Amino acid sequence: MNNMLLLVEDNPTDEKLTVHAFKNCGVDIKLDIVRDGAEALDYLFGTGQHAGRDTDYLPAAVLLDLNLPRIDGHEVLRQIRADRRTRLLPVVILTASTEDEDVYRSYSLGANAYVRKPVDFKEFARAAGTLGVFWFMMNQGPSRPHGAHG
Repeated sequence: MNNMLLLVEDNPTDEKLTVHAFKNCGVDIKLDIVRDGAEALDYLFGTGQHAGRDTDYLPAAVLLDLNLPRIDGHEVLRQIRADRRTRLLPVVILTASTEDEDVYRSYSLGANAYVRKPVDFKEFARAAGTLGVFWFMMNQGPSRPHGAHG
């Protein structure tokens, strides 16, 4: 079972809260963390500072903030969906945005879920636990057919 999530988060406080929440959610989850949209794409596609990373090993899901430096979350999502290697990769928008336009645009670009970050830590920890249980214990993700690479 792949128990790794990619967290794309530029806010250090939100990053710490997310790491803490997932550590305490009761599901064995490994978080890889990148801090902007460009680094997220480098990570997923094995380019830039992540050149040489084994891109056959993708996270079980991406937790993607929308308001990111360099490349925003919507553009990251668009590029994930545009590439055959990652088009089926589950992407959960995890953001503070309450704008209906952000929700609509995220789903239009292929987001699998849209989760608003709760302000209260206990709520946030509960949300992280729910996400962890769903993505790692309940959800059946797509697997690659034998011989299908990149």
